[in-house]
Amino acid sequence: MQPATKRLTYKEFLDRLDEDTLAEWVDGAMLMTSPASLRHQQITDFLTEMLGTYTRLHGLGRVVSAPFQMKIGQSGREPDVLFVNTAHLDRFRETYLDGPADLVVEVISLESAGRDRGDKFYEYEAAGISEYWLIDPRTERAEFYQLNAQGMYQLVAPDATGVYRSSAVQGFWLYEAWLWQEPAPDIEDAMLEVAGDTYARQMIERLRRRGFLPAEDSDGA
Repeated sequence: MQPATKRLTYKEFLDRLDEDTLAEWVDGAMLMTSPASLRHQQITDFLTEMLGTYTRLHGLGRVVSAPFQMKIGQSGREPDVLFVNTAHLDRFRETYLDGPADLVVEVISLESAGRDRGDKFYEYEAAGISEYWLIDPRTERAEFYQLNAQGMYQLVAPDATGVYRSSAVQGFWLYEAWLWQEPAPDIEDAMLEVAGDTYARQMIERLRRRGFLPAEDSDGA
């Protein structure tokens, strides 16, 4: 008979982690995960930059990408991308998020498909994570789930133009087709579509501060 594997507390699990270790904590067990593929990372990077730029622009909260832990109940998961709104920023600790994010994105790989669609789906739903995106690069299919009034995930499809609108990140939207574009869309072009004049004004102010444009005169020109 094999000896029972010692159950780890979450603190013991975190103490064993370093920046090069890919793992999650479930019911006291340390589960190793596989490195991401190039396409997986491209989609993750694009969404991290889009969501991060948008939330900073509007002061909505904070976006973090893996590897960063999120502790919910008896699980310590490592979402590909997570968003936490300003009301919940006190959940951040130095090495993990102590409680649910408001939006979680998982980019599916062959190795992670069962967890992402199974255990994680139900854990995130039970934890009250208001929005969960499942992105599958192999099938080029995105599933966007939002909690309904009964606290259960409901699939929300993009509209007729292919636009998906987030409920967790106020005002944020994206074309689903952007996720499959090779190479990934230019962030500035995409942000100009999503955030419009607000982002354009920020870009202009940044160029002025760096001396690439003249300072605005007293008439606002």
